[in-house]
Amino acid sequence: MTEPSSAITEIIAGGWRLSALKTMVELDCARHLAEGPLTVSELAGRCGAHAPSLGRILRTLGAVGVVRTVDVDTYALTEAGALLTDDAEGSMRSAVLTNMDPVLSSATNELLTETVRTGRSAFTERYGVLYDYLSKHPDLASVFNNFMTNRALPMARGVAERYDFSSIGKLADLGGGRGHILAEVLRANPDLRGLLFELPHVLPDARAAFDSWGLTDRCEFVSGDFFAAAPEGADAYLMGSVIHNWDDTNALRILKTVRAAMADDARLLLVEIVVPDDDTPHYGKDLDIRMMGLFGQGRERSRSEHTVLIEKAGMTVTDVIPLPFHASLIEARPI
Repeated sequence: MTEPSSAITEIIAGGWRLSALKTMVELDCARHLAEGPLTVSELAGRCGAHAPSLGRILRTLGAVGVVRTVDVDTYALTEAGALLTDDAEGSMRSAVLTNMDPVLSSATNELLTETVRTGRSAFTERYGVLYDYLSKHPDLASVFNNFMTNRALPMARGVAERYDFSSIGKLADLGGGRGHILAEVLRANPDLRGLLFELPHVLPDARAAFDSWGLTDRCEFVSGDFFAAAPEGADAYLMGSVIHNWDDTNALRILKTVRAAMADDARLLLVEIVVPDDDTPHYGKDLDIRMMGLFGQGRERSRSEHTVLIEKAGMTVTDVIPLPFHASLIEARPI
């Protein structure tokens, strides 16, 4: 029989496990274990750690599937643990370091109560807008950008593989950054043409990326602000992880701007996390706390919340397709 306290103790223990994971990453244990199983003493010697203490870290992480015991005091990496190396496809190393950075994590630790009291991000009020803070701390910015890229690539491939673009001639990617999702879709659909719509200071880096990918001749680069206007003439309009950055008022402004640019037979494609409407556990519910702490106005939404916004903008949801990293592709068409 489960004790009533179990739910609380499990949440508390999750913080301790995350601390153990951060220690494993900072000691670079995964890089050494990638060569094969090691005893605790051997690994401690390579990492410059105290062997008995490191053994306790590995015992905890073995219980959650990051490493596995292969002999007495001997550990090997699991598939999950292998993602803690820098060169692994879909590496999670930067995710751990970003989420355990003492300043960034303050948004969901000591500053969160004040954010909930006031409805304003206490992190932003203390440190400024996240991206401005990162611009002043280039080492952290590099780790954060790696985290975002490693998270985006599997979702981009998921969009390209799981959605049928065969009837689309031109795809506009609005606020797509360097255009990772658009590039994956173009690679998978040789007859498709793209349009990347971004702020002026973002486009030079995006052009350079498309040059390196050999896709420049299939993509048009347009500068602008999706609060003011969106480019007309595309068959579909893609926004990847854009709407979740904004509160309902601003999210609706963006959606209405896009709808005004769309032909009646065009479609909208949103890559977003879709949180269950009931009490089902979901990564998006946890991520929403981080969004609130870091940004204040940003939020993850349920299917019903997405539907309400989309319908207010003059469209209707026609499909929701699951993607990697707990995300979904929401298809909507004009009413």
